[in-house]
Amino acid sequence: MTPVLRLENLYKSYGALRVTDGVSFEVYPGECHALIGPNGAGKTTLIHQISGSLKSDSGQLLFDGRDITKLSLPQRSAAGLGRTFQITTLIPQFSVLENVALSAQAKSGSSFRFLRPAARESDLNAQAISALEQFDLAGSAEATAGELSHGEQRQLELAMATVAAPKVLLLDEPMAGIGKGESKALTETLSWLKTTTPMLLVEHDMEAVFKLADRVSVLVYGKIIATGTPQEVRENAEARAAYLGQETL
Repeated sequence: MTPVLRLENLYKSYGALRVTDGVSFEVYPGECHALIGPNGAGKTTLIHQISGSLKSDSGQLLFDGRDITKLSLPQRSAAGLGRTFQITTLIPQFSVLENVALSAQAKSGSSFRFLRPAARESDLNAQAISALEQFDLAGSAEATAGELSHGEQRQLELAMATVAAPKVLLLDEPMAGIGKGESKALTETLSWLKTTTPMLLVEHDMEAVFKLADRVSVLVYGKIIATGTPQEVRENAEARAAYLGQETL
């Protein structure tokens, strides 16, 4: 099977500090590939390198059979690379519908006329409503985004990220700041989402990781020290040692 996303020897340094050190792995169609590791391991830096918000010092990034190493963030997004963030990036004073329609607009190059009362951008609104229905948010379409619970805001971010049907979804700690009940609901959402959208998941919630992941890579001090199935990673002595006192695998 051909990977939809392949990282080949990605490096990023800040002066003498090497944050990512020859990182290589693949994400295949239909899978959730989780990236785990202790704080300061370089996970978020790597996500920035993949999304295009941070330029790699060296290495190659292949996406959907295409070399996108030199493409900008907007170009990678247009090619089908979607992303959510560790910190919510919603416009809280806008409605739920407007947030998703704005995301659809950004990916389509359409105008901002969907914000007008006449709703002339019917195609954008239709896309937005369809995305909201997928994440059980259609009933809150007219609510202000800032009024949603944190878990609902995470669902809204997923609707925004998937409204343009990305080919791969980068998830940067989607469980951050939400309670156990909302985490369980979000895990269920991601379980069905990965069947249609391959994803790279960065997450500290190990319960969610081992429920969702088909494969797991462990990043420590910028290097991948283990990659395998969840069970293989659980049984990997080096991976366990890297989490000693921090996580239970």
